[in-house]
Amino acid sequence: MTALASGTFSKGHGTGNDFVLVADPDGAAPLTPERVRALADRRFGIGGDGVIRAVRAGATGDAALDAAPAGTWAMDYWNSDGSVSEMCGNGVRVFVRFLLESRLAQLADGEGIDIATRAGLKRVVRRGDRFSADLGPFELGGDRLVGAGGLQVDRPGLDVSTGNPHVVVALAGDDELDALQLHEAPSLDPAPPDGANVEFVVPGTIADGVGSIRMRVHERGSGETLSCGTGAVAAAMATRHWSGDAADRWIVDVPGGRLEVEVDERGHAWLTGPAELVFRGEGISPAR
Repeated sequence: MTALASGTFSKGHGTGNDFVLVADPDGAAPLTPERVRALADRRFGIGGDGVIRAVRAGATGDAALDAAPAGTWAMDYWNSDGSVSEMCGNGVRVFVRFLLESRLAQLADGEGIDIATRAGLKRVVRRGDRFSADLGPFELGGDRLVGAGGLQVDRPGLDVSTGNPHVVVALAGDDELDALQLHEAPSLDPAPPDGANVEFVVPGTIADGVGSIRMRVHERGSGETLSCGTGAVAAAMATRHWSGDAADRWIVDVPGGRLEVEVDERGHAWLTGPAELVFRGEGISPAR
């Protein structure tokens, strides 16, 4: 096992979706799969669903991130298994909280900041103690058959892209949702070439233009997590589609808390929820 040497880090989460965050403005300490796995290990490392490096665009060493205007803060996001990911809806909110509390950026209530991600620039707006992220337009795709532990038969799932790939499955009720065994990745037929996050949802009520759902998720590269921000958007937009676009605002209850998804007049999906830093520490840089 790789040892952890000196260095500073923060630990944060958005509705229980947790991350190790490190500041590297000048791009002097690139992440590697080995380093990410060591940091994210819940027994031998710090522990988290992912690792996020704060680095300026132009210094990241990643073409997708460096395509942003030079100097823009870039969210270099990695899954806990050491694979890179395009975006993270909870992560980008926690990332902005990290920038503010590390005094790397300033943001008054109601103001926004552009963050570079591998899925393009994302605008994040401060809303008091919460943050709203403009995840941009979403795209509905085709169907796949989805199998999972606890399901008696495979179910149809709808492809939804929110900057990264998702497959959303509707279930009949809370009993089915609670019985799922998501410690292993669900099966997808046909299998997406780059994998996908899989969301299982139970639609609730729609009243006064506001809908509600419950959701659990298995994230590619991380396993079952307490929450997935882009997954909440995908689940809400799939349910919106199935309901005939009956609502543009959705309340999404996940095991780690509650998120809100809203579609604006441009067809962009906004994700709103909490973002918290729970501690800071030292001892993160893997030493061979």
